[in-house]
Amino acid sequence: MAESLTIAEPAMPSAGMADRAPSLRLVLIGQMEAWSLASVPALPRSRKARGLLAVLGLAAGVPVQRARLGALLWSGRGDDQRRTSLRQALHELQAALAEAGGPAIAATRDTLALPADQVWVDAVEVARAGAARPGALELLRAELLADLEGLDPAFDAWLATERLRLRSHAASEASALLAAATEPDAVATAARRLLAIDTGSEGAWRSLIRAELARGDRGAALAAYESCRTALASRHRACPSAETEALARAIRAGGAMAEAPVPEPRRASGRGARIGVLPLALLGQEAAPHLSAGLAEEITAALAALRWIFVVDCASLASAASGGDPEAAARQLGLDLVLSGAVQRAGTRIRVTLRLTDLREPAGVVWTQRFDREADDMLALQDEIAAAVVARIDPEILLIEATRATARGHVGASAYDLLLRSIPAMHRLEPAGFAAAGHWLREAMALEPDYAPAHAWAAYWHLLGLGQGWHLGEAASGMSEAERLASRAIALDPLDAQALTILGHVHAFLHHRVEDAAALHRRALALNPNLAMAWVFLGMAESYLGEHAAALRRHDRYRELAPCHPHAFFFDAARAIPLLLLGRHAAAAEVCSAAIALQPGFSFPYKVRLAALGHLGRAAEATAALTRLLEIEPDFTVAQALARTPLRRLADRQHYANGLKLGGLR
Repeated sequence: MAESLTIAEPAMPSAGMADRAPSLRLVLIGQMEAWSLASVPALPRSRKARGLLAVLGLAAGVPVQRARLGALLWSGRGDDQRRTSLRQALHELQAALAEAGGPAIAATRDTLALPADQVWVDAVEVARAGAARPGALELLRAELLADLEGLDPAFDAWLATERLRLRSHAASEASALLAAATEPDAVATAARRLLAIDTGSEGAWRSLIRAELARGDRGAALAAYESCRTALASRHRACPSAETEALARAIRAGGAMAEAPVPEPRRASGRGARIGVLPLALLGQEAAPHLSAGLAEEITAALAALRWIFVVDCASLASAASGGDPEAAARQLGLDLVLSGAVQRAGTRIRVTLRLTDLREPAGVVWTQRFDREADDMLALQDEIAAAVVARIDPEILLIEATRATARGHVGASAYDLLLRSIPAMHRLEPAGFAAAGHWLREAMALEPDYAPAHAWAAYWHLLGLGQGWHLGEAASGMSEAERLASRAIALDPLDAQALTILGHVHAFLHHRVEDAAALHRRALALNPNLAMAWVFLGMAESYLGEHAAALRRHDRYRELAPCHPHAFFFDAARAIPLLLLGRHAAAAEVCSAAIALQPGFSFPYKVRLAALGHLGRAAEATAALTRLLEIEPDFTVAQALARTPLRRLADRQHYANGLKLGGLR
């Protein structure tokens, strides 16, 4: 059995070193990465040289015997071959570090070491985690050295030991933090930290369930119980214990075993605005009668995928309207909005004209659209027009409702009102208004804990804030909260496509779990194929994976569905990512310029535009973009950009970083 090289406890820096930044950042948890202080990749090409760097990094400055290194990496060879192979790997590693401006390896005849004060290693940070540094535990989001398995039998045995040692230490420290927590918020945070390390810790699940209950959120407590069941079944093929099952039954019954008062949550008042679709009027002798009712049915079915509005069955509305004034019939049914229009045919062409009427005071037409299509395939025509109508009408209704909610004032506001008020304030991206939006969303969730849309939009609020750099001081907690809120929204409403795609973007942007994100986006599109946000986020995920041509097709689909979307400042800018990484720098810069014109306060397009202009050598424009970017995010650097970006391919990361540096970013 291979001898263990434990992760060393690094010495604390001396007074002379306290302000010295490490010249090498070494990521060993998950996919191995190495970056110099100047954000230059420092990872050697061969796997053996990477294994050598990993062992030296985990030793945290403690010299490692050359003989031990040879036995770990070339266990099947003789001593002479081991020494020769080690010299070759060491030469490759030294060259990679020197080229990147990293630290020099301290080499003697018998030992090798990386200077501890010049290297930051994520796994070493986890090994140092404790009460004084709890946040370091959140670095353990994947397996240690996931891409170096199979390097050598001796190395694999050593790696298995180190993985167990690291996880055991992290779980022990997280358990101690959980045991010390007393307030419900602190207990929930500590429980989630432990569960991120060990999803099978049933005691942590019970602590989380009780903490959610103590915060007055019975829905969240039951959602945590369901997550516990899923985790135990998938990991241990087991069911929750009798204690956990009894706790869940007590929560459902509101009994004393819940160990906390269980307030009866207020239910969300309906799905918001009530809308109906009238059969289209027929104009001209060539009009297609079957298209009128068919298109109304298709649009109604597509609108029903929107979870935040109430859609009246079109047959009921048509029956009520058959005797006279359609709008009067819609008012009698209690509708707020009605979609009507006309269809006419001229030869092989069909024209469909639609209008959305707000029936409330002051009543009036609030949206119109005309569609001209070839009439060779009527079913495809119905599908295409219905998809475009829903993609465009969804944000329009949202803006209409938000305006009305704001006019109603804050006194007596429902969760629906608070949600609607928060959305435009969120997307204006003004710091004060953005903070107010977060406050309103928290109010909405407190008022109606089972209201899924409030949780989904609150997760999105965290995403935008983190992307703007406004949550830097609490990035880890912001990431954790975004994931919790999106997961809660799905637990409350598993058919909410928007919540699914927001959770997917949380996984991709915040946790870099891009494959999981893509699966969630596809699930969202299966539920609502007309959701513009899901097409954009899927395109972003595919670009993160290096599938840039596929990503552009997703963005094309979004533009077909909703060319004038209110969130175009974000959605359009996302197209610049694959353009930049395909080397289409001028097109990427132009896309970002258009997005900036729509929302000058959004930092994301400035970053991609800066990288594109850097590659193009357009120094004056790059300086202007950089100046504005640093006004929004004063502390933004190339290192931050690389730490945040989920780009998977090394070439893509380097292309992005080089563009930023050429643009003048430090």
